[in-house]
Amino acid sequence: MLADQDPIPREALPPKWGLADRCDDRLIYRHRRPAIELIAEATSADRAHPGLGICRCWELRYRYFLVDRSITESIGRVSTQRAAVDGVLECMHRIHDTISAADGPVEVGDVLDTVCLSDLVPSDFSQSK
Repeated sequence: MLADQDPIPREALPPKWGLADRCDDRLIYRHRRPAIELIAEATSADRAHPGLGICRCWELRYRYFLVDRSITESIGRVSTQRAAVDGVLECMHRIHDTISAADGPVEVGDVLDTVCLSDLVPSDFSQSK
């Protein structure tokens, strides 16, 4: 991914979503109503099997805002930045297709529980080597 290129092109984003923050190890996309952020952040792969040789992975989380605080919940982990970007985009589409502006954090959490991150692992990974 080029340094000056957005991870997800603007034209691919569902309505009312936008890039809020981007650095080498973190992406944050924001939706105003309901107020939610989708976060992909590089983290250590401390829970991965040592035989896999993975030293870091990407954790996907969502953050919602209450009157006096914000709450962050985990969606899951993926092994590559590309899978993290694909996962964030999938979450955005699920929220856009299912959630209305009147829905709250419980409904958003229920929708994000249906996202299967293992579907983002390329099926021909071993053939591409």
